[in-house]
Amino acid sequence: MSQPLNNGNANSLGRMMGSHTITTVKRWSCQDKQIPSVSQVKALHIYDFDNTLFMSPLPNPKLWTGQTIGFLQTEDGFTNGGWWHDQHILEATGQGLEKEEARAWEGWWNEHIVNLVELSMRQKDAMTILLTGRGERNFADLIKRMVASKKLEFDMVCLKQQVGPKGQRFSSTMHYKQSLLEDLIYTYKEAEEIRVYEDRPKHVKGFREFFEKVNRTLLSYSNPSVRKPITADVIQVADMTTTLDPINEAAEVQRMINSHNISLSSRDHNSSSSNRLQLKRTVFFTGYLISPADTANLLSLISLPQAVSDSDLKFLANNILITPRPAPQSILDKVGGIGAKQIWQVNGIAVYEHKIWAARVTPIPPSATYYTDNPQPIIVLACRKGAKPIDAGRIQNWQPISSDKQLVFETTVGEKVQLRVEKEIAGENEYESLFAGGKPPPFSGKRKLAGDDGPSTYGNDENRRSSGNQSGYRGGNQHRNRRGGDGGGHRNPPFRDRRGNRGGGGGNNGGGGGGGGGGGGGGGGGGGGGRNRARGGYKSLDDVGNSPRYGQGNGYQNHQPNYDDPPSQGYPAGGDGYNAAFPALGSGRNGGGNASWADGGGLPYGH
Repeated sequence: MSQPLNNGNANSLGRMMGSHTITTVKRWSCQDKQIPSVSQVKALHIYDFDNTLFMSPLPNPKLWTGQTIGFLQTEDGFTNGGWWHDQHILEATGQGLEKEEARAWEGWWNEHIVNLVELSMRQKDAMTILLTGRGERNFADLIKRMVASKKLEFDMVCLKQQVGPKGQRFSSTMHYKQSLLEDLIYTYKEAEEIRVYEDRPKHVKGFREFFEKVNRTLLSYSNPSVRKPITADVIQVADMTTTLDPINEAAEVQRMINSHNISLSSRDHNSSSSNRLQLKRTVFFTGYLISPADTANLLSLISLPQAVSDSDLKFLANNILITPRPAPQSILDKVGGIGAKQIWQVNGIAVYEHKIWAARVTPIPPSATYYTDNPQPIIVLACRKGAKPIDAGRIQNWQPISSDKQLVFETTVGEKVQLRVEKEIAGENEYESLFAGGKPPPFSGKRKLAGDDGPSTYGNDENRRSSGNQSGYRGGNQHRNRRGGDGGGHRNPPFRDRRGNRGGGGGNNGGGGGGGGGGGGGGGGGGGGGRNRARGGYKSLDDVGNSPRYGQGNGYQNHQPNYDDPPSQGYPAGGDGYNAAFPALGSGRNGGGNASWADGGGLPYGH
């Protein structure tokens, strides 16, 4: 990165000193406000905006695949600039601009930093500056309204300009900020200290190195009329990131996509944003999803030996597997469709090799139709770290349980889903769109269980067992005598962000998976948007160059992570094992993708 101060030459420094004036400094600010005179200022207090003063929403790692999180934050992915360059994203914070401005965005500020700003405002010899890398053209009016609603007064509100006061072009946000700070330091020569509040470690490091260089340059120049070295303190602010309501977030991204696609035919654009884009879904598995309350009850069935501690285990109990992939419509018809309800009762428990704890269940009534890729419906309750929940399908010996432990609970048919933004593919149908690249890859190389024999195709849904061996389970186990009357709605329930686990046995056309453990995913519990704190994963403005590359990988394994995988590769989210609930989203699979947002008809993907 180029540095504003690139040598300590006396002549060069002298020329710089002559070019720093109050008039020039004022041009950095988007406020029409008189700034303090040089003699008034003894301290410079600089406050970053995003996730320092204000808890700006980030792309939700529970909602998007890792590649899409990186893509959303790149400036050149969309013709309108993407997440950090589209003011509508910031306007959508909380309950939206109109309601939030009236309530001063209550709950979205870092109140500790707000208190510090108020102290700076009261300090008569301090100049208080808001400094952000957001673009002045799109965000100046909005950010001024936001700070005014909080009754915060800054001497300068500085947003990134396309061209600086002296005609500068900025290679990065850090270059822009350092150029401004250089102007401040050499203009306000009587300022003895400068404090910068910043949340990003990369920028904290960059500021500290910059101030060290400034002071080395000043010490190397003997003329005291230039200015004395300045005491610099860069304070790293704790990262407290937030997300939008998941439905609103998906809607805003769809709006960005629509705007991008429309603009392609009406303006020049660079090659990196010349493709039409589309919002698509990645389904990791389909299952009977269990609510958080029932998950807690089911976990009480586990009896751990003394040698095993809770820290050695990963607790699941969040779904009964239907199929470890997007279920075709024929299977969804068998289970009543997305949103259908089914009641179950626990009738046995087992431990597999002291690594996996599972419960066997039966539907109520026993004649109810159900479907599972496992030999029988089971729930993986917990597994040791490193164990594979898929191996629960190998359990042969189930222990009966007393009547007081024969828990009865209700499930909802749903999917473990994340969204992705990809290039629009002409002629791609809905099922193909569930996979990166548009083609469902073959399932091969997976272990078979005892009794598996012969290949099976994914389309052979009516009888997934291999012909000639009715006792040997090749893949799905579906039961007739369908119950009636509660086909359910079209909206996915909330479920936990666990990972799905693949069934055994390869096949053609996405071939049938036998013996898939019931592990990774499901389990309800609130999608909640709003102020959902998630440590880490903060990628903003010029930092996004280090993001995972958008659109890499077409293989199924890229889009059906193992349980041990992080939620979004390259974007770790909060909590040990990433236990946070996945947001509830309409799937659109039982009513198409054209339903209205206002009518709750599901995500408008595929447009």
